[in-house]
Amino acid sequence: MIYPASMNRIDAIFAEQAVSSRRALMPFITAGDPSVRMLPRLILEAEHSGASLCEIGMPFSDPIADGPVIQASMTHALNQGVRVEAIFKAVASIRSQTQLGLVAMVSYSIVHRMGLERFIGEAAASGFDGLIFPDLPLEASEPARTVAHQAGLILSLLIAPTSSPERAASLAEASSGFAYIVSRAGITGESTTLPEGLEDRLAALRRQTSIPLAVGFGVSTPEHVQSLSKHAEGVIVGSALVRRIAENRDAGDEKLVAEAGRFIRELATGLPERASASGASRA
Repeated sequence: MIYPASMNRIDAIFAEQAVSSRRALMPFITAGDPSVRMLPRLILEAEHSGASLCEIGMPFSDPIADGPVIQASMTHALNQGVRVEAIFKAVASIRSQTQLGLVAMVSYSIVHRMGLERFIGEAAASGFDGLIFPDLPLEASEPARTVAHQAGLILSLLIAPTSSPERAASLAEASSGFAYIVSRAGITGESTTLPEGLEDRLAALRRQTSIPLAVGFGVSTPEHVQSLSKHAEGVIVGSALVRRIAENRDAGDEKLVAEAGRFIRELATGLPERASASGASRA
């Protein structure tokens, strides 16, 4: 699908999927693991394997709510000397080759250090479609939301399981593109089961907002994807994919990309309607 120039790509993806009753698989990739050079290949492989959006994690020395797998991945990336400018350049190099919605997951301290308008402007220019600042509280988010909107980007806020129904609704209202639902308390990491009460939380929030809901933290299997697809428009998978990438760092570029793609295709079998392997349904 070719999206209207005036419409944010992420909004268009969710609008298209609402018509077809599909759901968005949203893998998380750490920029710089195994190297920033490999980021474009991993993004393209994600699309070819059934993803609709991709979160790009920008390495930070003190990750917010990240478990040991993603912490280790970010440490590896930082040890490679990855910088924000290099990530923007890598994304720009393949923007014209992919219809994936690309979302930058980045600590607001990095944004603040670089300058809000400069960071968002360069993110938009490089080809990012959206932003997640996991450590930006609702009460301080208005400037970032305003600048993101002016740049044509969405900005998703995190809704924790400890948020009251009223606060969850406020966070969803302040979000654009989609609301990020944190499935469980604590840190990221693989899990064998989904938290009790998650379906009820999603149902309650759906009664309060029409914005697409995307669920992350602990999502690890096709069965998880299948279950969550009944209640949310997007399913985010982080640690399970990041671990597989880390396990194949020394296996060579082709094997690493192939294993990442294999796992994403496996996850995509849990979607109500699996995206074609070629990505033709979005082209």
